[in-house]
Amino acid sequence: MTAQFTSASEKLVHEWAVWSLVQGKFLDPNGEEFVRTFVRSPGAVGVVALVGEKGSREVVLVRQYRPPLGVTTLEIPAGMRDLEGENPEVTARRELEEEAGLVAGSLLNLGRHTSAPGISNSSVDLFLATELVATKTDRHGPEEQFMTIEYIAFERCIEMIKNGEIQDGKTVIGLLLVAQLASSYI
Repeated sequence: MTAQFTSASEKLVHEWAVWSLVQGKFLDPNGEEFVRTFVRSPGAVGVVALVGEKGSREVVLVRQYRPPLGVTTLEIPAGMRDLEGENPEVTARRELEEEAGLVAGSLLNLGRHTSAPGISNSSVDLFLATELVATKTDRHGPEEQFMTIEYIAFERCIEMIKNGEIQDGKTVIGLLLVAQLASSYI
């Protein structure tokens, strides 16, 4: 059994967009107080979108500039859960349409992962989208305005994870979860 920690208090340090920087005071199992500062986030969604027929599936990926890294990354379509109370599946459908211009006929929940538990409460709900139909995109912000959409064979995506060409956490986790379902979807 894990020892019990208690949250004693929190104070807001800074708010921006949908995130908050929070400083919390906590009590360890011995009653000693300690302080941690972390980011509160509404969370995000990521969508592994598959096109084509079983046996020759391709993954829809977006390549976009990421300012914190100073590079362009290859990722699954994704976005923040920035509409309070919105169901993650609804957010996933919206983000897939906005970024990749696709509507999913079928959307399977793959699960949730915690992004960086030492510094944030952020989590990402992952989905598998199939039976895709093209529609218009509705991109927001300069990174999305200049993103490109790429269709890459599923097997090649797994190779790209292994050789470091795909490093984004939600993308790696989503693709590997789908690889476990290979007989059903790939």
